Amino acid sequence: MTAQKTLSELVSVDSVSSHSNQDLISYLETKCKSLGFNTDRQIHIDEAGEAKINLIATSSALRAPIELALVGHTDTVPYDPAWTKALTLTETEGKLLGRGACDTKAFIAAALTAIATIDLAQLKKPLGLIFTADEEIGCLGAKRLADARLFSARYAIVGEPTSLQPIRAGKGYCLAEVTLRGKEAHSAYPKLGASAIFRAARLISRIEEIARDLQNDRREDFDPPFTTLNIGLLQGGSAKNIIPGECRFTLEWRTIPGQLSNHVVALVRAAVVELKQSDPDFDCEINASRADASFETPANSELV
Repeated sequence: MTAQKTLSELVSVDSVSSHSNQDLISYLETKCKSLGFNTDRQIHIDEAGEAKINLIATSSALRAPIELALVGHTDTVPYDPAWTKALTLTETEGKLLGRGACDTKAFIAAALTAIATIDLAQLKKPLGLIFTADEEIGCLGAKRLADARLFSARYAIVGEPTSLQPIRAGKGYCLAEVTLRGKEAHSAYPKLGASAIFRAARLISRIEEIARDLQNDRREDFDPPFTTLNIGLLQGGSAKNIIPGECRFTLEWRTIPGQLSNHVVALVRAAVVELKQSDPDFDCEINASRADASFETPANSELV
């Protein structure tokens, strides 16, 4: 079967992250077994009651160390219902279009097609195919798989849209929810209250300074070549004439390799300590909810 035919079949299976990926996993498991792989499933039931499944396929006995793992995620982002051909692979101007066709069902189709041309019995070391769930909503399937330690792999190639450029390093992705608290009062009597929004503004100003300072720690292979910070969401207050008692914002940062995921949080916490010196009642809660580490494979790696 050609890669295009396999891709067409993969795209035809709706595997949006909000749904179960069970149908696609069943398809892939059948494919892998027909190629001579041993398979194992890791099943998770999410909060909506949907089954989310990771599939492990190995050319050797299950649980044996894998030399090379080819990794792709099975879920996709949602699509507009008006896109009537979302689940039908369509060729347009030399490109194959469909939901998930690029990210990452094309990689999965290419891997399956390539492996069909080799004799697994001739491999000197074990090969693995790893298919994960819930990548689009936080790499959750891969994290569950890593935590379970069901297998080990010396090398891995992760299929993601990179314009066919091998990427040996990537930035991390981290999030923190920051809550500032004050004291509500009527805006006509500011001395009776304390504005959580004013406190948030002072902290955000310090975060902007942190962002500028982080530009001095550079990795020129990246664009931009430093850790980036963003405050993308902010909300606070209850009425136009009420001093706000609470303000929340979401802080996002993407760390360069070599920089710890909690480095930015540590800098923000230090800024809070300094702000408390002039405002002893400065009330700030920081909940670091996500810390996906950066990664880097050495340029002289055999895999690279």
